[in-house]
Amino acid sequence: MFNIVLLICSFLFIYWLIPYVLTAGFGIGVLKRKYASEKIAFTFDDGPNPIYTPQLLDLLKINNIKATFFVVASKAEQYPELIERMQAEGHLIGIHNYIHKSNWIMDPWMVRRQLDKSASVIERITGERPIYYRPPWGLLNVFDFFLLKRYKIILWSLMAEDWRSKGGSEKVEKRLLHGMKNGDVILLHDCGKTIGADEEAPVNTIHALKAVFKEVSSRGISCVRIDQI
Repeated sequence: MFNIVLLICSFLFIYWLIPYVLTAGFGIGVLKRKYASEKIAFTFDDGPNPIYTPQLLDLLKINNIKATFFVVASKAEQYPELIERMQAEGHLIGIHNYIHKSNWIMDPWMVRRQLDKSASVIERITGERPIYYRPPWGLLNVFDFFLLKRYKIILWSLMAEDWRSKGGSEKVEKRLLHGMKNGDVILLHDCGKTIGADEEAPVNTIHALKAVFKEVSSRGISCVRIDQI
């Protein structure tokens, strides 16, 4: 019995913990922050959402800011017009799995199928096959390193915990304005229909960004897509 437990623990250590330490801890094989850059990149996960994504796109357009959207491909199939709008307005579209499911609880073959299916969905809508990928919750398994030949994995250096409504827009605004540094990859969300998230939380994100974008402009900071940072 002890040997079985030890074997399971060893497997999980290799499958989960080692990639977590290498990526989240040391940034090996992933982009978390571009230290040499004077630009920042706003990124948005979990969408598209028919209520909040259009509002966010309106706000980005008003402020002339280009962003990166890591979309859930099953939602992209439901709302292709939002994906088309993202592309038409100059934003970068990346993958956030076909469904919002952690790579820790999928085998390597399922992860690959999810990614390839997601890329095909987005390519059918936009005519371009995406190469930027953010795994849900930023969690990778050890076999995901083999994906680096085909995809560029993006994590983040700053988040505002905007998936929760607690603290309101003031929390999001404060964390962004106090935490932003040159080269940051900023994690935000345009959909709250995810496990552990509050469905109406994007309202706070959008409201906070109105003030944040004004401050960014006053500081003269350039906001760009991930492929431009």
